[in-house]
Amino acid sequence: MRMCVGCRTMKEKRQLVRVVRAENGEAALDLTGRMNGRGAYVCPDPECLKRAVKSRALDRALEVKVSAVTMERLAGEIERRAARDDG
Repeated sequence: MRMCVGCRTMKEKRQLVRVVRAENGEAALDLTGRMNGRGAYVCPDPECLKRAVKSRALDRALEVKVSAVTMERLAGEIERRAARDDG
């Protein structure tokens, strides 16, 4: 079980999208869930991502500023998963 940084609810790891701070200090999207480094999790819900961005919860959890490119990739992945779950 992992906690979403946006809504702070506990869910199974597979249900969440992981963002990781890699050894080089950069934040990256971890689609496999196996990358080394400090991780933070977000629900595949655009509203959760908005809350996490607004409160800077991802930045705090990873202890690094998440780049705009990584945020765009994360938003795209969340939209893809939300569409798959709705369809």
